[in-house]
Amino acid sequence: MKDQTKIIAALLVGAAAGAAIGLLLAPESGSELREDIADYVNDLIDKTKDKAQITADDLKEYGNTLVDKAKTKFNGVASTLSDYKDEAQDKLDDAKSYANQGYDNAKSAVKSESNDLNSSIQSA
Repeated sequence: MKDQTKIIAALLVGAAAGAAIGLLLAPESGSELREDIADYVNDLIDKTKDKAQITADDLKEYGNTLVDKAKTKFNGVASTLSDYKDEAQDKLDDAKSYANQGYDNAKSAVKSESNDLNSSIQSA
C-alpha cells in the first residue's frame, strides 16, 4: 500500500510541476496565467480530496471486514470451547456416578461382611 501511495504522490507532484511549467511558458497575460494556475491547483486539490475519500472508504471497509472475520473466528472458538465444556461436564458426571456406585457397592460389601462376622461371633 505504501508503494502505491508513493507512486500516486510522485505522479501528482510531476503533473503539477509539468502543468506549472507549461503555464509559465505559455504566451498569456499575468492575470490569465494566475487564474489558470489557481484553477489547476483547485482542480488538483479536488482530485486529491476525492482520492483521499476513496482511500479512507476503502480502509474503513477493509477494517470492517477484518472485524467481521475476527468476530466469526471468535464465535467459532467460543462455540468449540462450549462443546468441550459440555463434553467435560458429561465425563465428570459419569465419573461421579461411577464413584458413587463403587462407594455404594463397597459400603454394601462391608456391611454384609460385618453382619456375617457379627452373626458368626454370636453363634460361637
